[in-house]
Amino acid sequence: MFFILENHIAFFIDMRVSFVILDVSQERRLFMVIEIDFNSDEALYVQLCNQIIMGIATSQFREGEQLPSVRQLADMIGINMHTVNKAYSILQREGFVKIDRRRGAIIAIDLNKLEALEEAQDMLSVVLARAMCKGVTKDEIHEMVDRIYGSYGM
Repeated sequence: MFFILENHIAFFIDMRVSFVILDVSQERRLFMVIEIDFNSDEALYVQLCNQIIMGIATSQFREGEQLPSVRQLADMIGINMHTVNKAYSILQREGFVKIDRRRGAIIAIDLNKLEALEEAQDMLSVVLARAMCKGVTKDEIHEMVDRIYGSYGM
């Protein structure tokens, strides 16, 4: 099942929703896929943040591109506007988007590499400790990191 809202298309699969957002009205390329799982234990705003970050990492979203307005995205996904607003605020705080009063949320990556490395180390420390407890080897982690990094086209 899918629906079209203005220039945006959404596909529903069970309780997961995948959005292919196409914007042809402003003569620019904007193509993004956002998947939200309504059955997940992960909060919707966290899923939305993660999907947008993944879109940036995989070049679905590029520097300077405008994201849908809070109202548009909330309507497309079928969630509260405050949820989308919270996701956009977090993305702004983390340096992935800038909020412009006239243009809305714009992809604008803060290139503070040292801060990004420290954040990655903090997050990876816990993930790696959990993996070690479950018997995952260093080589398996390295292979996985290479595979994930390769999926970003780097």
